[in-house]
Amino acid sequence: MSQTIPWGTAWRIARRDLNARFKGLRLLLVCLFLGTGALAAIGTLTGAIENELENRGQELLGGDLEVEVWQRDLLDTEKAALAELGEVSGGTRLQAMASAGDNAAPVGLKAVDGKWPLYGTLTLADGSEAAAPGPGDALLAQGAMDRLDIAVGDTFRIGDAELVATGVIGTEPDKLSEGFQLGPTILVSEDTPARAGLLAPGAMYQSKYRVAFDSNRSPEDVQEELEEQFPDAGFDFRTRDRAAPSADRFVSRMGEFLTLVGLAALVIAGIGIGGGVSSYLEARRRSIATLKVLGASSSDIARIYALQIGAAALAGSVVGLAAGVLVTPMLGAALEGLLPVDTGFVFKPGALLIAAAYGLLVALVFAATPILRARRFPAMALMRARVVPLSRDGRALSWVIGGMLGIIALALLTARQPILSGLFLLGAMVVLGLLALLGWGIRKLAEKAPRPSNPLIRNALANLHRPGSSTGALVTALGFGLSAFVLLAAIQSSINGNIDQRVPQQAPDYIALDVPLDGVSRFEELVKADQPESEIQTVPALRGAILAYGPADNMTRVSDLEELPDGAWPLRGERGLTYSDDVPVGNVLTEGEWWDADHSGAPLVSVDEEFAAAIDLKIGDKITVGILGVEKSAQVANFRRLDWENMGFNYVLVFSPNAIADAPHNIAATIDLPDGAPTGPLLRQLIREFPSSSVIEIGQVLSEARVILSQVGVATFAAASVAVLAGLAVLIGAIAAARAARTYDTVVMRVLGASRRQVLVMQLAEYGILAAILAVVALGLGSGLAWLVITQLFEFDWLPNWYEVLAVLAGGLGFVLVFALAGSLPLLRAKPAQALREL
Repeated sequence: MSQTIPWGTAWRIARRDLNARFKGLRLLLVCLFLGTGALAAIGTLTGAIENELENRGQELLGGDLEVEVWQRDLLDTEKAALAELGEVSGGTRLQAMASAGDNAAPVGLKAVDGKWPLYGTLTLADGSEAAAPGPGDALLAQGAMDRLDIAVGDTFRIGDAELVATGVIGTEPDKLSEGFQLGPTILVSEDTPARAGLLAPGAMYQSKYRVAFDSNRSPEDVQEELEEQFPDAGFDFRTRDRAAPSADRFVSRMGEFLTLVGLAALVIAGIGIGGGVSSYLEARRRSIATLKVLGASSSDIARIYALQIGAAALAGSVVGLAAGVLVTPMLGAALEGLLPVDTGFVFKPGALLIAAAYGLLVALVFAATPILRARRFPAMALMRARVVPLSRDGRALSWVIGGMLGIIALALLTARQPILSGLFLLGAMVVLGLLALLGWGIRKLAEKAPRPSNPLIRNALANLHRPGSSTGALVTALGFGLSAFVLLAAIQSSINGNIDQRVPQQAPDYIALDVPLDGVSRFEELVKADQPESEIQTVPALRGAILAYGPADNMTRVSDLEELPDGAWPLRGERGLTYSDDVPVGNVLTEGEWWDADHSGAPLVSVDEEFAAAIDLKIGDKITVGILGVEKSAQVANFRRLDWENMGFNYVLVFSPNAIADAPHNIAATIDLPDGAPTGPLLRQLIREFPSSSVIEIGQVLSEARVILSQVGVATFAAASVAVLAGLAVLIGAIAAARAARTYDTVVMRVLGASRRQVLVMQLAEYGILAAILAVVALGLGSGLAWLVITQLFEFDWLPNWYEVLAVLAGGLGFVLVFALAGSLPLLRAKPAQALREL
């Protein structure tokens, strides 16, 4: 062979040498299967949900455009403006209490007119279609039926209205766009809230109007026109393109997080790919040498084995893609009812192509080095590779850099948050670099360490730095594997800590909404009569929109802003407002002075420090709010730090009483009962005395919060498990590769008289030294990454159970040592004569 063989010939040679079961390349198959399968499932699922959110926008919203306003109905001029756009359906949303006999439950009351729904279909639990309820009728979610212990045809009360349960809701077309509510849904006619006495001045309710356009108009353009026509109306808008922004943000963020997990699995798998390819080529050492003796060039060798490894990589990626598609229906079934997703098979070519591209690029990056090492050395060097290990090939660096640039480019072009993905990949490279540096440091330390008197320990230490040592690969694999154990344990225990420790300690027993201003004394009297040692906190509760802010002579109108500043979410629509003579409980004054009790000077306001920083607000500036169509201005007196973690009342804006107390409003209250106090009698008495108020038992809310947090924990566990499985595959592969390299050494020791026990003790000592060092590294690395996930991504408190974390780490160490021992057993069965002949 005097010249480079053609690709067809190279493939024939590669195919003949390639085992049909990919013997020797199974670690590569497993690693690519896990990584591409995870990315395929994640991309397919999130793509399917996003398509549903986009394609079913009208149905999910209930219109092309939604206009929402708090504590009032739309004015006639506002309704007329909507009527010019097309067909309009209006209604009311509010929290209420439903009761039947001795049973009571907080519910999300949804009052709709006869035109609802403009899009989509309401179905009942029995599968039949239904129209909007008529006067005196109600359709209830199954949860409301269960809590009230009633059946279809029974009566129940909401406020002053008696209603008949005429059916159980099956599918509510616009439920996803309604947002969070404290209780199951009850659908009633549009006149029910007023008839029940729930719409008194100051009551907390939302008026929602949906429009089905009678022409092909852009919802965004219509929104801009309405904002210009009614700049201070305090409208919140939603469009068919953003029907469920909370769900959209959740899907986007979770998809980004899961994609990063998939990338982590692939990065970890890449280490296994490199090790697997190295082991495979080591087993083919004689074949490579023979081809070189017969005249094959270095390019021929690279071409033949690149084709073999490429075929295996393609097979592993294809199987992974198929697994990702097959698992998507199960994920869709788990999310059914929570997010709009098809529970059948979903095929997203774009997501599958991206997953395959990631897998093949990772295979290229990590397989390039061992392939290029094998191609450039003469046959004799390859024959003596076990005694004289091959040196590095500098040209492999260009392939690695090119492949990494390809991965980074793909991540930045396809990610929803390119900066986050770029930082993740940069962090992954830094971690790999640190582990490689740590492996080099361990080798140097082992080389310079004093020689122990015990020959077994001395040999174990020598194995860490001898020529051809696999210390670098083992450090990387063990570092990632043990860090994955710590990461998983820290995340899971921290989420459990948030559930078990933080929330219950700071939660009141009841929250009461819409207590009449003139009924506060009676409310407190009833509570104290039932439970004299209870603690009651009451606050005035109003709603309003921030209309303008800034220096008095140069205020910025919110309606003039093209885009809200980062962190300035209180500028979006209406928000809760209150007034107080004192600093609210749990708040800390950080700048400025609080006003005196009975302040009668210029109206003042206290502002959350984070919000103030977001809009560059200064002490002495002014804020203008719109409350029920009336503009009220106040001067900024101070900034506060809020405690968002408690379940009491937190308000971004707290005014002096003389600023807003004259606006119609009600009172909200929290009730803390003594430990062990019965809750049922007090709840029933409050409902009888205050039928228009909502008294919410926080225990039910906490139960729902625990379920949600537990689901987050399970989702995180499942996602992180992919990376852990990849880490375990790499760890097993690294130990297996090291075992193959140790066969010759073990045989020589056996010939020189070493017993089986001594060989095993030496292996355990070597892995024990590495595991002890890496346990400390993994504890820091894994807990650091877990802290980022918990505090920055989920925005929870950092509350890991260190006993659990250390126990899991110890279990991981035990797994490593057990598998190292199991991997060493075949060494004892190696036949000395055969092993020595292979030299």
